[in-house]
Amino acid sequence: MIRETGRVVAIENDSVWIETIQQSACQSCAAEKGCGQSLIAKMTGKTTAIRVLPGQCDISRIGMDDRVVIGIPEHVVVNGTLLIYLLPLLTMIAGTLLADALITTSSTSDLYTALGAMLGLAAGSLIVRAHSYLHRNNLDVHPMLIEQLPS
Repeated sequence: MIRETGRVVAIENDSVWIETIQQSACQSCAAEKGCGQSLIAKMTGKTTAIRVLPGQCDISRIGMDDRVVIGIPEHVVVNGTLLIYLLPLLTMIAGTLLADALITTSSTSDLYTALGAMLGLAAGSLIVRAHSYLHRNNLDVHPMLIEQLPS
């Protein structure tokens, strides 16, 4: 499980919003020195707010500006990465091949092939968006509150 410490910035009825500074992934990554993400995060101090569903903690005891530890299973990160990067790429390739197979005239073939690629990419992106919407309250794919840290 990937763990991250954050601060509560908003509280809803069924979830809380946690602000984190993404550091844990950068510290464990082998490409830390050669990656620009770590450098940009250090320079800008950019934070991210994440919607977190209650896990092992009682959400009623959480208050604003409390420090908490959230966690997400590694398989969720891997599957999510494959979904958001690989699926649009595959649909773009499929759109390209389909457009190339349907259009036989050589003078406009490249234009239609490029259009097929863009339509395939858009279709893949819409599928990813729909999947995200359908799983927005799925406890298996959301970060969970692991513990509340002392103030």
